[in-house]
Amino acid sequence: MAVPSWLERLRAAGKTALVQDGKRKIHYLFEDGKEMAEEYDIKTGQLISRKWREKNTLGGTGKWQVEVGEPTSPLLGALESELITESSSNPIFMRKDTLNSFQWRIRNLPYPKEVYSVSVEEEQRCCVIRTTNKKYYKKFSIPDLDRYHLPLDAAALSFTHANNTLIITYQKPKEILAAEEQLQKELKKIKAANSGDGDCKTQ
Repeated sequence: MAVPSWLERLRAAGKTALVQDGKRKIHYLFEDGKEMAEEYDIKTGQLISRKWREKNTLGGTGKWQVEVGEPTSPLLGALESELITESSSNPIFMRKDTLNSFQWRIRNLPYPKEVYSVSVEEEQRCCVIRTTNKKYYKKFSIPDLDRYHLPLDAAALSFTHANNTLIITYQKPKEILAAEEQLQKELKKIKAANSGDGDCKTQ
């Protein structure tokens, strides 16, 4: 039996929608028990965040893992965050897509642009960031390409550096752009509750 495509899995998943604060929040429940929560800007249709959660070994609910958007730190209250100030200078890696590209930002990297190199490791299906001064090294995958079984293309990868932030851009392949357009049409058909009907618990 053929493995269902990612788009088919999204269509088959149980979905609930909530419109709140100018965002369309979609919650997916897959047949294997995994959950995915996405937030889109209502005006532009741009993905703001994507999080995953799955049952732990005891069958309880695990923590949300952020794939796209700001890394969450719900345990850090105002007092605790002040106590952990030494980590504020550590590089912060996050993904923040645009409509036409996957994009990653690594904050707190003060070195000039010529120090960095970003390459594609086709066999390992990942991208690698290296620095000539050996101060930073990072491997990361592009789950979207894995889900659609698409190859990595070095020509789609570029980077820039500004304000102590390394910005890496990977142009979305036409297959993903087409699939996202289809998905957006389907998501708009879901009857969404408004925020007055209750809060969407995705935290």
